[in-house]
Amino acid sequence: MGEGARMSDQKDLQRRIESIEGLIREIEKMSDPAVRSLSQQLVQSLMDLHASGIERMIEIVHRSGEGGQQIIDELGQDDLVRSLLLLYGLHPLDLQTRVLQALEKTRPYLHSHGGNVELVGVSDSGAVTLRLDGTCNSCSSSSVTLQSTVKQAIYDAAPDITALIVEGAVQERASALAFVPLASLQQNGNGPASHRGAAEAEPADWRTS
Repeated sequence: MGEGARMSDQKDLQRRIESIEGLIREIEKMSDPAVRSLSQQLVQSLMDLHASGIERMIEIVHRSGEGGQQIIDELGQDDLVRSLLLLYGLHPLDLQTRVLQALEKTRPYLHSHGGNVELVGVSDSGAVTLRLDGTCNSCSSSSVTLQSTVKQAIYDAAPDITALIVEGAVQERASALAFVPLASLQQNGNGPASHRGAAEAEPADWRTS
């Protein structure tokens, strides 16, 4: 798939998620508490069903043989499938691994501009702290471009982070800047929390984290 097609798919995905978030907000504003509660339960039940089905499909693929894990890894790299796996807490790679992979992709570009980036840490709550070195610490317009490049790479790979902190820069909330604000759907109480919790407590054998 070409870069233009990927960008188009990403924008379409973003529009769909924004539409879902809008509908969720409308449900939360319903004046009738009974109707509001039933609507929220319906959304939760559908997402729980989807989570169970997706997890079962991944388990079946994993049991298919040697190529099973490779297929799962490829699914984790597809923009749409990756977003669904992240939403349901089923992505094969953990948050820190995805952040590190994103940083590795940006390093050649940063090095070409005399800069570098280092992961300081990922908190238990999902906040990511980075340190930009070299040219990246200056106040030039190229420094802003380099920071933007790093941030976009992080958000593309890990839209489920809760905050992105760049040492020497203003702290920014992921929910305001992320391309795919998956965390907001989960925080509204409409994500399959039980599946996410189980996945974090007992990683399945198809996970490569």
